[in-house]
Formats: sequence, C-alpha cells, structure tokens
Amino acid sequence: MTSDLSVAIGRLALKNPVIAGSGEHTMTSRGMRAALAAGAAAVVAKSTNESPAAKRQLDGTDYVLLDSHWRPLPWNFNPPRDAQLLCRSGLVQEAFGPWLIKLAALDAEARQRDAYVIPSLILADLETCAGLAERIERAGLLVLELNIGAPHGDEAAKGTIVLEREAARVRDIVARIRRAVALPLWVKLTGQSEDVAALAAAARDGGADAIVMMGRFMALLPDLDTQAPTLGTAAALGGAWALPLTCRWLALTRRKLGKEFPLIGTNGARDGLDVVRFLLAGASAVELTSAVMTGGFRVIGDTVKQLSVYLAERGQNANDLIGRAADRLQGYADQKQRPGYWSAFVPPEARD
Repeated sequence: MTSDLSVAIGRLALKNPVIAGSGEHTMTSRGMRAALAAGAAAVVAKSTNESPAAKRQLDGTDYVLLDSHWRPLPWNFNPPRDAQLLCRSGLVQEAFGPWLIKLAALDAEARQRDAYVIPSLILADLETCAGLAERIERAGLLVLELNIGAPHGDEAAKGTIVLEREAARVRDIVARIRRAVALPLWVKLTGQSEDVAALAAAARDGGADAIVMMGRFMALLPDLDTQAPTLGTAAALGGAWALPLTCRWLALTRRKLGKEFPLIGTNGARDGLDVVRFLLAGASAVELTSAVMTGGFRVIGDTVKQLSVYLAERGQNANDLIGRAADRLQGYADQKQRPGYWSAFVPPEARD
C-alpha cells in the first residue's frame, strides 16, 4: 500500500510534512537546492533582518556537538542520535535585495518539485520588519516565517534580535505584520516561556496562519578541563532530549487553539519516527534543523522514507496521525489508582 504523505498548513498544501528548517545549511543556494533534492516539502531560508550588528554576529559564531556525557564529538556529519548541538549564531550577511531575488528564483525552482522556499525574518525593529515583509510579498514568495523566538535574543547586542515572551507583545507584533501582508504567516515562538500555548494564542489572535514551536533553550555548559564556559558564552542547546518537551506544548496548544489551527513542530526531531511523534502530538508538519545541519541533507530523504514505511505498515496516511496522541492526553486524576505500586521503583534499601 502506498500512503499519502500530503498535509496542509492552512491553505498551503505540502507534499509531505518534512520541512528543512532555517540554519547555516539553508544560507546558500546550493544548500537550499540540496534540501529540495532530498525531498523536503519546504525549505526555510536562513533568517535575516536589517541589523548590521546581527550580520556581524555571524562572524562570532561557534558550534560544538556533545554526547550524552557532555563530551565533544567530531563534526563528521554522521553524529549519534543522542548528539546535542550547542551553538551561537548570527544572521545572513547578504544585503536584503539580492537575498530576496535569490529566494524568489529558488522558490520558482522549488515549484518544479512541488515544494516551496520560505523566507524567514527575525524581528529587530517592528516597522522595518513590516516593510521587509511587504517586499517579500511583492517578490511573489508564497509564505513568510516570522521568528520572534530566536534563542539568542537575550545574548545578542541590543536591538539586533528580539526574543518575545509576553503575550500582548506577541499579539501586537503579529498584528502589525499581518496588516502589512496577506500571504500565509507562520510565527515561530520561543520555548523559553512559562506558557508557550498562551503565546501561540496571542499570535493566532494577531493574525498568524500557523505557529512554529518551539525555539531552542539557552544553556551554560562548564568545561571540566578549562573550568570556563564551553564556547566562552551561554549558547542555544538542542537535541533529541527536547522532543518530549516540544510535544507537550504542541498538545497543550492544540487543546487551547482547537484541532483546526495548524501547528508546526521543531526542536527535537531526528528522523521519520520523530516526525510521527510530532504529528501524533498535534503538529501538521515538522521542521528539521540541527539534525540536517549536523547530519547532512541525506537526513531529509531518510526521514521521508522512514515516515512512508511507518505509514504503509499501518495502512495510514500522514493526516491520520495528526493529534491522535494529543487528543488522548489525560491528567493525573484520570489514571488508574494502584496503591503501593510506587514501592517497586525505589532502591531496595529504602523499602519497608
């Protein structure tokens, strides 16, 4: 049986739920073409904005892969599944006009593959961002991702990258961009919030067509040899460990916003079975970012294939999975009562 991998994000149809997320690997034309050739339904270009300081920040980037014992791993594009990426990053150094012309041409190529190239704006100044969004729409791009959850926002120079955690601000920002453009607007949110679902509701109320959730977490890792911070700074941390955290917020956001509002999962997915997990938690599509950046573009093809096999074995389509686990999520009070069951899970010397 051949399964149908197609999904929809609002009025945008995707041939499968696998999206190449924005990162250094989607900064170049060659990288975006590689992602499309590997089978991605969409590619989100490396983010940009108007800030010269945000562009200069790219020259101060640093990256390290870590194993589960926090030891550095070789950057050989064949990382173990439990590899974790700790990094600081910056924005595209290309001027906005040439960047936009390049993306429009790449999007035209993507259409030949039934796919899309999606520009990503990171907020600095709101009015300037609205003007850039207008230029993107005039250039004929079909989707815009607005990233207001970049993890580096608190560490970057003031005014270069905005990280929003307040619902009222999220609503106002999205509403301003919505007034500027009519094209589908995907809003990427931070995971560094006490209530990501509330931020998602605010973005929807402002006019977002879909929510991308959620950005990586800022972290500090002391190095045991130098006794200084790894990379010298705090940095964004992501890995497979983040998947259950993202899935929880996907499920809670689905409950808050309703089953029809599209959610896009990111942060934690490493393969096709992880895409399944995200779909079951309520996502309609999944952005793979650090997995592709550290493992190469073959990760995309392998992910699509593994997803297809999973669906075929169960006689299901991709749409059949969306929200199935989220809609069965129960509270503690709903669980079967088993007095004394806990005692089997404590060390023997602690038992009565």
